[in-house]
Amino acid sequence: MDTRSRDNTSHAKLIIGLLYPESSPEILDWTVKRLSLTFGDIERTSSPYAFTWTDYYKNISSDLTRRFLTFKGLRHPFGLVVWKRLAIAIEAESAPDGEGRRVNIDPGYLDGARLVLASTKDNAHRIYLWDDIFAEATLCHGKSGWVSFSYTFPDFASGVYFEFLDLAREDWKRDLRASR
Repeated sequence: MDTRSRDNTSHAKLIIGLLYPESSPEILDWTVKRLSLTFGDIERTSSPYAFTWTDYYKNISSDLTRRFLTFKGLRHPFGLVVWKRLAIAIEAESAPDGEGRRVNIDPGYLDGARLVLASTKDNAHRIYLWDDIFAEATLCHGKSGWVSFSYTFPDFASGVYFEFLDLAREDWKRDLRASR
């Protein structure tokens, strides 16, 4: 079966969520530079958000900060698996000894209706794509704004990121209009 887009257009904004040690701004600088070399020009960077929602990432640090990056232009969502594989490789590069990682990189895409994130972890609400990568519709956007699901990560469901996601969605709308 042909899985290519019928109209060869791209309809999604690449967004990447980062978790990094607050006490190590150099790892943020290194990661942003590496992501820019990999994915192109960064369009928007969020403010830092203290990440205190879980201790799941304690192997990275106990003082985590979250940021989001969006990239210029629109892309086809089919790239989600490749984006996640590239992110995993960059995470591995971030460890000075080759063990573990110093940053968590979660790519996804945003369009008018949803925020979709890639994951290597299966769950009932995730859809298998290929190469051991799953997709999760983390949030949807309706008339009243962003809406979470029962499975949405608590930090995303809290609304703390909605202002940034709204700005990224406006960028998406602008780029979509320009591409038509």
